Formats: sequence, structure tokens, C-alpha cells
Amino acid sequence: MSGHGYETGRLNLPFVGIATFGKRPYVQDWTQIDADVAVMGAPFDAGTQFRSGARFGPRSVREASTLFSFGHAGAYDHEDDCTYLPDSVRIVDIGDADIVHTDTARSHANIRTGVTAMLAAGALPIVIGGDHSVNIPIIEAFEGQGDIHILQIDAHLDFVDERHGVRVGHGSPMRRAAEKPWVTGLTQVGIRNVSSTAREGYEAARAMGSDILSVRQARGLGMQAVIDRIPAGARVYVTLDIDGFCPSIAPGTGTPSHGGFLYYEVLEMLQTLAKRHEIVGMDLVEVAPDYDQTQSTSILAAQILLNFLGFIFEARASRQKV
Repeated sequence: MSGHGYETGRLNLPFVGIATFGKRPYVQDWTQIDADVAVMGAPFDAGTQFRSGARFGPRSVREASTLFSFGHAGAYDHEDDCTYLPDSVRIVDIGDADIVHTDTARSHANIRTGVTAMLAAGALPIVIGGDHSVNIPIIEAFEGQGDIHILQIDAHLDFVDERHGVRVGHGSPMRRAAEKPWVTGLTQVGIRNVSSTAREGYEAARAMGSDILSVRQARGLGMQAVIDRIPAGARVYVTLDIDGFCPSIAPGTGTPSHGGFLYYEVLEMLQTLAKRHEIVGMDLVEVAPDYDQTQSTSILAAQILLNFLGFIFEARASRQKV
């Protein structure tokens, strides 16, 4: 029988205590990270072009994540007959990158510093945004870490090169990523309807190695077939914009776009990805909690992150047994 937190004599219910991610230990000193996973907030939303508020995403997702912290030793999934995230998977919350208001360059530099510290410690970096521009310094931190492929789940292509002199807004992260020599390709899924990127951006993306699929195209293929399109053996970084989901289940975002994915579609993609590829990191961005008074968007974000972490470490354990 697995042990659990109740044996200590404390119930420690989700609404009790400090809201770190999953109520995991907080590590303030970034030189002392000793964990399999490190979670960092990037509460920056000065890159938005419409509704702001994603700066409150990390705090909201952390609070929502406590819903899944009832003290059990891992989370048993009866469909998979598997206990995910047992105590052997060490997860820590390292707090937030320091954001300097009105200063994108310094804020992005601080985000990169945090990701660099996580990578130096050998921890899987998980970053909660913030707007999608925070992906730019994250991918910069992977310089010298080997080649990576990026899976983007998003309503928007985010491949704008420059807009009124701005090259680091939330419409540009995938363009900036594609320019990096260590990014070998992008799989961009969920792209639909009125986009942030003009036609020439789509043409440039394909010319630079992007594979672009709408929600309807992905559904036509099937979620596992979508992951089949990622090159075999690729080390994959995942960037998930919450507006990749349909706003019927994720209204709390600055630029909602109807017709998005549902929960199990994204879950199937991520589970298949974890089984087939080495995952090197993830960011989840654009949760703007003030647009969703039900908090269901933040709960969805926390649930996706915890499930994906479970899939990653279960796949690692299975490979080690072979």
C-alpha cells in the first residue's frame, strides 16, 4: 500500500498553506535547485497587443494546482492503471522571474536567467506565463543544450517578424525561435481563424521548416497522427498557449479564438508525445484569470501541466526498464 501525507497527522487540504505549484517545496536560491522538475512563473504581459492580464497567470495557475494536492502518493489513473507522479519524482517551485515594469529587455533577461539555472541543475524546466513573448528568452536559454524541435499548441501562428519596430511581442515568439540554429523545426497545431500573422508570415514559417495544422486538420488526421509528423528521435520542447483550447472551456485569456481543442484532444497529443520523444521543457502561457470568474481556465492549465509531467516521468521510467 502506498503511503500518503495523511499518515503524518496533517490533512493539509488544498486551501490550506502556501500556494506553490502543486504545494511542492519552494526553492528561493536558484543555485540550490536539486529536483527532477523546476517550475517558474514568468508574470510578464507587456508583450500583449489586445487584453492584458496574463501577468496574473502564474499566481492563478499555482493556486488552481493546489486542487490536485490532496496528499496522496501520486495520482492513480484507472484508465491507464498507472500511478503518476509518485514521491520519487521531485518537483520544486522556484518562484517567479523578476519583472521590471515597462522594461521588456530586462524582464526577458531575468526569465532567461531562471531557465538557465534550471537547466544547469539538470531539472526539467516548466514555465508558467505571462504572455507568449516569454517563450523568447526561454528558447534563448537552450543555447548550448543540443538541438530541439518545438511543438506549439496555439490558436495563432505567432510568426510576426516585426510590427512597428517590435520584434519581441507575443506575436513573434515562433519567428524568433525558428531563427535559432538549435531549433531544428516547429510543429504548429491548432492555428485557426483570424490569425496574428499575415500570409507572408505563413509562407516564411513553412520556408523555415514549420509544419502548420489547424484544429480541423488535426482532427481529420487524429491526435496520434499529428505527433507522428514530428521527426523521429527529436528532442521536443512544448509551448502551449491556453487559447489553443476552445474558449468554451478556457475563456480566461486575452485573445480567445473559437473552434479550439478540447481537453482530451490535447491530453492525447501530450501523452503520445511523451511516449515517443524526450521532452526537454515546457511553457504554458496566456492565462489571464480576470476574464474567467469560474477559475476553470486556471484549473485546466494546472491539470494539463500535472498530467503532462506524469506522462513524461512514466515514459522515462518505462524506457529505463527496457
